Amino acid sequence: MSKEIAVEVIATRIMEVRNKKVMLDRDLAKLYGVKPKALNQAVKRNIKRFPDDFMFQLSWEEAECSRSQFVTLKQGANIKYLPYAFTEQGVAMLSSVLNSERAIQVNILIMRAFTRLKEILFTHKELAAKIESLEKKYAEHDQTIREIFSIIKQLLEPQPQEERKITGFSALKRT
Repeated sequence: MSKEIAVEVIATRIMEVRNKKVMLDRDLAKLYGVKPKALNQAVKRNIKRFPDDFMFQLSWEEAECSRSQFVTLKQGANIKYLPYAFTEQGVAMLSSVLNSERAIQVNILIMRAFTRLKEILFTHKELAAKIESLEKKYAEHDQTIREIFSIIKQLLEPQPQEERKITGFSALKRT
């Protein structure tokens, strides 16, 4: 799989929880090639490296929402433990906890995915600002154009003509 495709695939696993972009432990474990239980045990052994802004545990409601977004369990299966969500900094810290060659390579791809999402978000905000600016600009033009059309319509309407008196000399026909 090429790096670009891998980054795009990873980016689909990044979700927003509590207004933070995060990846869930089960998705990270799959990428790192370990079981979620092993990943969480490694994190718990190094819990000082993971403050609340690096990692947090989902509530049952959040877990259900994440489950409906990404169907990962078999039909009828229930989650036994609440998943952990890792922010970008938490994912970066995982590379020091899971010190394997695969972990390093996967971590690089994940960091690129987070960066790619930031670029897209920035571009989206820029584009939204430009569209808003154009809407304001053309809203003023719309009113001016309506006024111009109104005047043109008035000019095109037939005007009642008064009978005119002929003034001046008329040439008489001579025979």
